[in-house]
Amino acid sequence: MADRRRLERRTSRPDLEFYLHRVFRKQAFRPLQREVITAAVDGHDVFLQASTSFGKSLCFQLPAVISNGLTIVICPLLALMMDQVNALQAIGVSVSTINSNTPTAERRMILDDMLSGHPRTRLLYITPELCQTDSFRRNLQTVHKQGQLTRIAIDEAHCISEWGHDFRPAYQELGWLKKNLTNPPVPISALTATATPRVRTDIINILGLSSNQLRLFNTPSARPNIHYEVRYLDEFGEDDTPYDNPQLDDLMEYLNAIRARRQARFGEEAARLPPMSGIIYVGLRTVAEQLANQLATKKSISAVAYHAGLAPQDRTNIQAMWTSSKSQPQPDNGKPAPVFSIIVATNAFGMGIDNPHVRFVVHWTPPRSFEGFVQESGRAGRDGRAAASLVYYSKAERDRIYDRMVRDTDNIRNRGSSKSHIAGLLKNQEARVDSFKKVVRYCESVTRCRHDLIKDLFGDFELEEMGSQQPPSSQVARSDSFAASCTTPCDYACDFCKEGRVALAKRKRKMEAASYMIDEGYV
Repeated sequence: MADRRRLERRTSRPDLEFYLHRVFRKQAFRPLQREVITAAVDGHDVFLQASTSFGKSLCFQLPAVISNGLTIVICPLLALMMDQVNALQAIGVSVSTINSNTPTAERRMILDDMLSGHPRTRLLYITPELCQTDSFRRNLQTVHKQGQLTRIAIDEAHCISEWGHDFRPAYQELGWLKKNLTNPPVPISALTATATPRVRTDIINILGLSSNQLRLFNTPSARPNIHYEVRYLDEFGEDDTPYDNPQLDDLMEYLNAIRARRQARFGEEAARLPPMSGIIYVGLRTVAEQLANQLATKKSISAVAYHAGLAPQDRTNIQAMWTSSKSQPQPDNGKPAPVFSIIVATNAFGMGIDNPHVRFVVHWTPPRSFEGFVQESGRAGRDGRAAASLVYYSKAERDRIYDRMVRDTDNIRNRGSSKSHIAGLLKNQEARVDSFKKVVRYCESVTRCRHDLIKDLFGDFELEEMGSQQPPSSQVARSDSFAASCTTPCDYACDFCKEGRVALAKRKRKMEAASYMIDEGYV
């Protein structure tokens, strides 16, 4: 039965471009999207690891639109869920969601349609917690027996693994799907931007994705249009305050250089262009407020803080104003129109950001996890144009983060919970420490292209060995003829390849005082 259904799908494959243009109003597929969507239409399980700029949601939304049944989408965050639901409703797709904010009457209508035998809803967004309940599981089994459960898409699939940086216990219960929705087995799509080899193994094993039906896809973890750079605070003189003047002065020089390049390229037209968007990630709410206030006093900068301590409506308004690339704030009190529109944010500013025109992402202190760094830095340059990632790094801040992780580990051991619960927490904490060690390795490396280093630390090469399909290099970065003329692995798109060994050796000498960390177990 399952083989016949897949054969029918292949022989009657729809015109994907038609639905791409007519429903989703997009001109063309991005590299690898067609292959992922085709695998889903053919009934395969799909594992997709791709950057935030890839358009992963289209890879389960388009197959859902062209199918007759219902696609369930499991999503970890309400904000991310509502962003996708609102976007689909705006283009006329029949989509619903059941979450904590769904009124009882609306929930009943959604479930009635779901169990009708011919659901009009094409995509139903739910939380992993709802998928844990016996009542919803019975509903899924009913829809599946009716032949109307087309696919289950699991967004942010790295939340499944205790080795992941965003582990969520309810995600581990999703193994129930393959075990109970059988004859034929329900196809599953697992999607993530950040999964290490250990996390990928957990995702595949916990979800029960069999190798004969699974199709793997990935894009490079390091984005070819992003210039990666690390700046060592020791070069400016040590100061334990998180927003000391030497660091702020260096940031202003960095922004002024970006401004000068724009001025040189566009001349007088530069003054009429919209402000360039940027994100500065900080570790504390107080730092976000203080740094945003400091930047707001500078000429040509519009800066605002964003963190979980703000009222929900304030966060919504700030994000909407910053995301709008068409608006250009007017001069205020004689201050010239902004050249930069900057959000200074904690990691509360995360999933679901829809601004393709971010030109730079700055980490004011070392990121707490390598997966978080790759995801956050990947919010720059989603339009495919040149962008930048900058990390400020100091051994004092590195030691503070590591010491805090050691204290967290001790606190977990001293809890009064069950041994199995403590073991799970310790496993997740070990993953967090390992992830921060990768951040240290990335920041302290002065002997290797940062693009290659990201791919290595993220296990891109292991995915290649597993047979994962990737976009051709000519589609990812540049034409083959141009690539052949490049004299560095990333075409000077990182500080190592741009500045050379001599300049970085000087930086390394300034960091030699921290070399003890190798013996102390950091790397």
